[in-house]
Amino acid sequence: MTTRILPAAGDPDAARAISTLLSQLPAAEPGAPVPDSTSLLDTLGRLAAESIDELPEVVLVHERIGPVPALDLIREVALRFPAVGVVLMSSDAGPALFSAAMDSGARGLIGLPLAYEELAARVQAAAQWSVGVRRHLGRGADVFTGPGGKVVTVTGAKGGVGTTFTAVQFALAAAASGRRTALVDMDLQAGDVGSYLDVQFRRSIADLAGIHDISPRVLQDAVYDDRTGLALLLAPADGERGEEVDERAARHIVGALRSRYELVVIDCGTQVTGANAAAVEMADVAVLVTTPDVVSVRAAKRLVRMWERLQVRKAEDTAMVVNRWSKHTEIQPALIEKITKTRATRTPVPAAFKELQAVVDAGRVQDLDNRSSVKQALWTLAGELGLLTPPSTAEPAAAASGTPGAALAVRAPGPVARLRGGDRGAAGPWLRRGREG
Repeated sequence: MTTRILPAAGDPDAARAISTLLSQLPAAEPGAPVPDSTSLLDTLGRLAAESIDELPEVVLVHERIGPVPALDLIREVALRFPAVGVVLMSSDAGPALFSAAMDSGARGLIGLPLAYEELAARVQAAAQWSVGVRRHLGRGADVFTGPGGKVVTVTGAKGGVGTTFTAVQFALAAAASGRRTALVDMDLQAGDVGSYLDVQFRRSIADLAGIHDISPRVLQDAVYDDRTGLALLLAPADGERGEEVDERAARHIVGALRSRYELVVIDCGTQVTGANAAAVEMADVAVLVTTPDVVSVRAAKRLVRMWERLQVRKAEDTAMVVNRWSKHTEIQPALIEKITKTRATRTPVPAAFKELQAVVDAGRVQDLDNRSSVKQALWTLAGELGLLTPPSTAEPAAAASGTPGAALAVRAPGPVARLRGGDRGAAGPWLRRGREG
């Protein structure tokens, strides 16, 4: 059996040493090392989207991988791609780290510097485990993409561009199409999701911050099941408690939500914090909302550049939603796309605040009329971004409810739904395996 191995190491010298040793393993097909956590998750996601059989049997994670810490990265890979055997490489091979690695989902721990015998044994064990899991589960097309589903973040270029309203409508559209959807308010100091939906709940995301193992029971206690069908995880009522939700807590919380819901929509507000930066980095789709004016476009460009410097998100992997657009606006979506280097969505959201004023003032945006041009544009955008249930399952439920989801669900996801694609050649020759035969 040929074992496909994908190493992840940020240090070039370590990557070369790992590749050299892997090339000596019998029946091994090592891919080119990926330099960071984002590249690793992107590569695995692309392979899983192409075909589950394209996924490597073994992933090797170096202890100094970044920007996501190694154990958090292992947990994310194990959650999203549960039939891939992950092995940690660390200079500390003691029992404490071994236990932490196993708790995170690793299938083995290799000491550094690497020794051929230990590397061969750990890779073989992880590969055998991976093959056994795949044989047990079968080879269905959706088996190995991980429990739960897609994470979508909605971030504003600046305050007042419509970030929260957009996130709420995306979540409502997904729920109406039949998806089990969670809406998370990660605008930790000034979150307004509860106000927009007329919800008051004593629990918040801050109550999960200090919990390292978030069980389904604990998560359910913190989530509010709204009558709209959404599961709401709200921002703390006391803004200062937002500091309790750090990057590590955010990763655990988003991971727990991903394992329980088909879609997780996260309102990240407009400020960059460790928590919402982690959410954007973990997201399958990252949406940036702006309005077609100079100040907002400059703010969008500034935010995208910050994400790139912090290795949170590449500009080309960001979907730009243009809110309050009209054909008379001087700054058009194509120009915004060129300035920010993002990918503008096909559907701009029209400037029609009069349609929204009554429901916003009442704090009941879920009651917005289906004939609203703003609602129709946002629900169409939800379909374009791939947030709705496929039409084969969504159409009957949506049609019965009389919601726009009946029409929007039949719209195939556009190119933005595949934003995290890219150059496939860098991950090794086995990426093209099965397509050349």
